[in-house]
Amino acid sequence: MPEPIVQITRREEFSAAHRLHDARLSPEENARLYGPCNTDHGHNYAFEVTVRGPVPRSGMVLDLNRLMAILREEIVSVVDHKHLNRDVPFLAGVIPTAENVAVAFWNRIEPRLSAFEGAKLVSLRVHESRDNFVEYRGERG
Repeated sequence: MPEPIVQITRREEFSAAHRLHDARLSPEENARLYGPCNTDHGHNYAFEVTVRGPVPRSGMVLDLNRLMAILREEIVSVVDHKHLNRDVPFLAGVIPTAENVAVAFWNRIEPRLSAFEGAKLVSLRVHESRDNFVEYRGERG
């Protein structure tokens, strides 16, 4: 009988500052495009990582403790209480919108997760506030 396919999700939180600003635009264009987010400000972020795979004999698609360790090592330890524009090397040159942050997080952790046989990263959500989040599924247009 084939193994059931299950998705598991881990949520982590961090606090960080950022500024939405495109150096190619004038101050007026930046203010019009990004509004109050064109100034330094911060968020209490959360992000969720969902991994999908078959349930093997161990009963675990991926040990959630291992997933937690990867997320804390690769993301939380690098971004928590930092300024995303200035302090995070893997975001250098990136306008740190929630969309761009989600893609950058995906690119950072996907190679680590692909090392686990059968486990596949399927979704990464970044919650910029309680009411607003973005979701990335690894797709390119």
